[in-house]
Amino acid sequence: MIVPMKTCASILLCISGLALNTFGAIKPSAVAILYNRSIPESRKLAETYRNARGIPTTNVIGLEMPISPDISRAQYDQAIAKPLRWEFTDRKWWIRQKDASGITLPVENQIQVLVLMRGVPLRIQALPKPPLPPPAAGAPAPPPPQNPMEGHDEAAVDSELAMFGVETLPTESVLQNKFYDSQKGIADAKLPFLVLTARIDAANYATCERMIRDAVETEKTGLWGRAYVDIANKIPQGDQWFETVAKANFKSGIPTVVDRFNDTLPKNYPMTDASLYYGWYDYNVSGPFLNPRFHFRKGAVAMHLHSFSAEQLTDPQKNWSAALLERGAAVTIGNVYEPYLHLTHNFGILHERLLAGFTWVEACWMAMPAVSWQGVVLGDPLYTPFLHFDGSGERQPSDQEFRALRAASLEWPANPEERLKQLEKASDRTKSGVLAEAVGLELAETKNFPAATEWFTNAKNHYVKMDDKLRQDMLIIANDRIANRKDLAIKELRDAQILYGMIPETEAVKGWLDILAPPPPPPAQLPPPKP
Repeated sequence: MIVPMKTCASILLCISGLALNTFGAIKPSAVAILYNRSIPESRKLAETYRNARGIPTTNVIGLEMPISPDISRAQYDQAIAKPLRWEFTDRKWWIRQKDASGITLPVENQIQVLVLMRGVPLRIQALPKPPLPPPAAGAPAPPPPQNPMEGHDEAAVDSELAMFGVETLPTESVLQNKFYDSQKGIADAKLPFLVLTARIDAANYATCERMIRDAVETEKTGLWGRAYVDIANKIPQGDQWFETVAKANFKSGIPTVVDRFNDTLPKNYPMTDASLYYGWYDYNVSGPFLNPRFHFRKGAVAMHLHSFSAEQLTDPQKNWSAALLERGAAVTIGNVYEPYLHLTHNFGILHERLLAGFTWVEACWMAMPAVSWQGVVLGDPLYTPFLHFDGSGERQPSDQEFRALRAASLEWPANPEERLKQLEKASDRTKSGVLAEAVGLELAETKNFPAATEWFTNAKNHYVKMDDKLRQDMLIIANDRIANRKDLAIKELRDAQILYGMIPETEAVKGWLDILAPPPPPPAQLPPPKP
């Protein structure tokens, strides 16, 4: 049956009455806020967040803590864990009992989320290890431990606090996160011994306040925009997480630029309308984020997989977590020490839970297999970026085309051919670069490169801004790289250098040229002639 053509507006109208997935909501009364009384700005930020989310004043806790981001295990116990247990007990938030093995743990708990404000220490340093005795003469070196986590007790403060109500737990290695891969929200999970932690922290307090404001404001409209997934082909397990993200996006109608080249996205890549970013694996911030013109869309979700992405949060030019937040992201995740890949956030699970309508903190902890380890969650824990993924919410003109793409995915979920045909017609009729590029991206994902190139060309003709036009050329060149048309790709890159030479994003063209046609090494310096 041929489905009659619908305009973008009529598609949106047909889904406005659809209901969101419903879960047990996290109530403001189930959220506690922790700040550092030694830092006045930490208390001010706590009050800002409390007002933004309507959290009771009685749920705000201030403790005298060290002002350093790095603390010892003894400082964590004395200045944070023990007084925080006392506060929970004194406020009658939990009931703790001893289990059959004699371990004291919460059996009832009114608090499901603990929010740490900037100023709360970030990392627990490893305990000093006694020196190993020298091996006997002629004896072979001892084998490395079978468990790479053995002997490691360094951790994120946030990860330790997730089960701070359970006493006498081992500090070495990791503990299992019972909320991992859950299909239920924390309000329904019945895990009183677990408190989901998140941190509102960044390079400065102004960025922290902006993160809170952006999350609340974005929930009025929903998060709309383009996704960028930089897979980079490092390790199959991690690569698969990124493939899961891309697959979920195409199914959901989120236009997604997917880069599968071994190199990460080049410097100043023209990443416009970015609401979602998932990438790996550079040590320090790189690629599009070096462009001073770059800024995420309001409410953006952004993360880069690296062992030390949250090693520090004060310098936005180093690592990744602070850098992404400083460039406009509302939320991100990170690791404070080496987590090992299988014990960090699973990006695929995290993204799928966000699309399903869970809060930021729930999605992150559903994706984290371990506690008492290295992961941190940064941003408003109650933020629900896809609250209006059904097409509801306040309408903004800049969101219209992205809403239409989502509407089409809901109108024709089992008929991708019809959906693409209708989007092609809508793009031709409205001269929309966003719609034409989305069609090209999906065709490229199905390896229909000739048709994808045609639609990227259409998008280039529809777009007005030069950086959007350049991205279409780079998408076409990517098709040629994939098809091993190296000489053609080099020619196209050189042509693009001439065409776009005056804009900063042309630096991305040079990045690809340096890979495909690297410049010759500089001539060797000859020694000066002898007198």
